[in-house]
Amino acid sequence: MRRLTVALTLLSTLAAGSYTGSQALSAERDSRDGSRGTNILVVGIDSRAGLSAAEKRRLHAGGKGCNCTDVMMLVHLSEDMRRASIVSIPRDSYVQYADPAQPPAVPGPPRLGKINGAFALGAGPLTVRTVEKATGLHVDHYLETGFTGFEQAVNNLGGATVCTDRPLKDDGSGLDIAAGVHRVDGNGALRYARARHIGRPGDLGRVRRQQRMVNDLLARLTAEGALSGPVSAARTARTLLKSVRTDERTGLGDLVRIGWALGRLRPDRTEFATVPIRLFDHRVPGVGSTLVWDESRSAALWDALRADRPVTGDTRIQPVPETPAGTNPAGITVRVDDAAVAEALSRNGFVVTDTSKTAPSVRPDGPPVIRYAPGREADAATLAAALPGARLQAVPEHDNSFDVTVGARPVAVKTVTYDRNTLDGAPVTADSLRCGGAAGHTAAPAGD
Repeated sequence: MRRLTVALTLLSTLAAGSYTGSQALSAERDSRDGSRGTNILVVGIDSRAGLSAAEKRRLHAGGKGCNCTDVMMLVHLSEDMRRASIVSIPRDSYVQYADPAQPPAVPGPPRLGKINGAFALGAGPLTVRTVEKATGLHVDHYLETGFTGFEQAVNNLGGATVCTDRPLKDDGSGLDIAAGVHRVDGNGALRYARARHIGRPGDLGRVRRQQRMVNDLLARLTAEGALSGPVSAARTARTLLKSVRTDERTGLGDLVRIGWALGRLRPDRTEFATVPIRLFDHRVPGVGSTLVWDESRSAALWDALRADRPVTGDTRIQPVPETPAGTNPAGITVRVDDAAVAEALSRNGFVVTDTSKTAPSVRPDGPPVIRYAPGREADAATLAAALPGARLQAVPEHDNSFDVTVGARPVAVKTVTYDRNTLDGAPVTADSLRCGGAAGHTAAPAGD
């Protein structure tokens, strides 16, 4: 099962609603841990059980399943039922597992591993307890879906919308789409959400695409009236609930109350975010490459949810850099003909070669000039952010390095901040994340 399955589980909660239940949901908080609101853990399981060889070929799912969670979203519904915060937890997050049985606890040192491995050790119950241990939040309801049947479920809903501002191709998932907004069937949606080899390495961009797809699918269902009343909501629920499993604490009445509340939210009252990451390639013997959460920022995220506050606009979760960089300076090689500018850019993380010894004796008038090869516009913009006022000049057949010619005008090098969390996982509202919205077609290709 791959990433798109999260849309199925989340949508099942949305579509099930047929009446308001804010009082019932609020009441279940009173006997808990002091947290406000309702938390729903939505997971998708990576399993190819039951898929025929032909189905695996058609879905580009020929690899071996891990019997682990491949998608994980924590949906927080506010106590007043007027806001939802949907937080993606990347599957490679390095966490301490909860005990597989309570009681007794397992003797010995705490077990650490990728958060997706909790399912293989103890299925849904251990997954829930591990998320609770890692976040400090109580999980009220658990929804799980598998790989099989998702394609047909998306088809039954009339397809999905995907968008990108450049062509996307990934041989592993079978994705091959042109720039623009596309209506795709279940197979196409699955390929889009599973794509792993696009742009930057890692999981954040892929998670953002999952969020975007869920958001647009929900918006379309609402616009088409699939959530407009008890009859239409029940019809949609019957389509989806065939592929969704719940825990013993979650019944149809819970799904109805949650779904009805979520279905009435305005886009600017629905938030999407990803857990902030500090280390993107933390190598652990016997575990592999993992993601380590940013301790202070992730703690601020869970604290906001516990206190029932919005996560967008909270600078403790997502600091606002004075000069953001769209690409990593560590991947940009620069030749500079001024020693002071070269040193300042080097402190900024650029890979700098100081060519000041061969600089012209008379500086040209004007600001610095940045020369680069066509196609390197994103990196050129990052370098220009560090050199305010610099003129950009694309030069055909230029090599992969950037040449900076410093003019007679004084140069003040600014400190730029590259933060992948800002680029791929910053908290945003649904209206900005939607295809065609304020974020338009920019988020999809920013992934991996």
